[in-house]
Amino acid sequence: MQVTVRDEDAILLEPILKTGRGFYVTVAVLLALIGVGACMYGLQWRYGLGVTGLNVPVSWGFFIINFVFFIGISHAGTLISAILRIAQAEWRRPITRMAEIITVMVISVGGLNILLDMGRPDRVLNVIYYGRYQSPLLWDATSITTYLTGSVIYLFLPLIPDIAILRDHPSRKFHFFYSVLAMGWTGTPGQKHVLERVISILAIIVIPVAVSVHTVVAFVFSMTVQPMWHSTIFGPYFVVGAIFSGIGALIITMVILRKVYHLESYLKEIHFQYLGTLLLVMSLLWTYFTFAEYLTAYYGHEPEEMRVFWSKFNGPYALAFWVMVACNFLIPLVCLSFRRLKNLTGITVASAAVVVGM
Repeated sequence: MQVTVRDEDAILLEPILKTGRGFYVTVAVLLALIGVGACMYGLQWRYGLGVTGLNVPVSWGFFIINFVFFIGISHAGTLISAILRIAQAEWRRPITRMAEIITVMVISVGGLNILLDMGRPDRVLNVIYYGRYQSPLLWDATSITTYLTGSVIYLFLPLIPDIAILRDHPSRKFHFFYSVLAMGWTGTPGQKHVLERVISILAIIVIPVAVSVHTVVAFVFSMTVQPMWHSTIFGPYFVVGAIFSGIGALIITMVILRKVYHLESYLKEIHFQYLGTLLLVMSLLWTYFTFAEYLTAYYGHEPEEMRVFWSKFNGPYALAFWVMVACNFLIPLVCLSFRRLKNLTGITVASAAVVVGM
């Protein structure tokens, strides 16, 4: 016997199944931006990376920063969801689905930035055909592909019961599509037991995979001999930064969806309080790693590293550096340490600051 859509499920699905004028306006604006981006990329394809201004060999520039940022945000989903599931934190339930979707979306965008960064994207398969595992770049490609595959499976498995609800919805839209994806789910105790067991096993597997992804991303930088990059701290530093920025992005997404779809009874303030506390902890961890990195560089006092050091502290990059410190440490510390400020507005401000700072 197949499950039928429940009244409370139908009520929850109602605002999502309806699409109003705002939806189509948003889609139109996003399609326009995609069109502009496609035109810009067409110029780059035709004339080469020189049109971007990235003609200094040591500078990887905007594309690689986007890559690191999006791969970092991807840790908001699968990693946090898996840790909370293993810890049996029941408060996680309303947020895990959004977190897991963010992971799949942004890791795909992050991977796309690699293609944008290549002057000859038609040669991308050379990484597979002629790749050598002595190169950190191949480590990167392998770990990201594994993480994306695992994240898609980890997102899909808990969705099966929900897809069955859509399959049995009275509107019967896309019935065949949902029937295939539901994989014959009827909600029997045996099916629930097997599904929970598989998800629990995958949650354990996905944690080291997620940690390895941003560690390997860090290796792409730290295996070079560039001043202030050639550091053993980069692996854990990048993992902490990834979780940090990921939580910030997750909170902002939750705030937007809560407002647009009127999910106040589903995404309660207590969920934001818990995530705000987690964000504060990661802010302090990030600050600790940053302090350790710069203190070590200062006491080593190697000339090449000190040139980079002072260019950040009081040189041409000082404004960007101190804005980063303010956004990643001072603003979260103020907004999240005091009970009076740690409300929905304060947590949102702190999260937005973290995304900007990172």
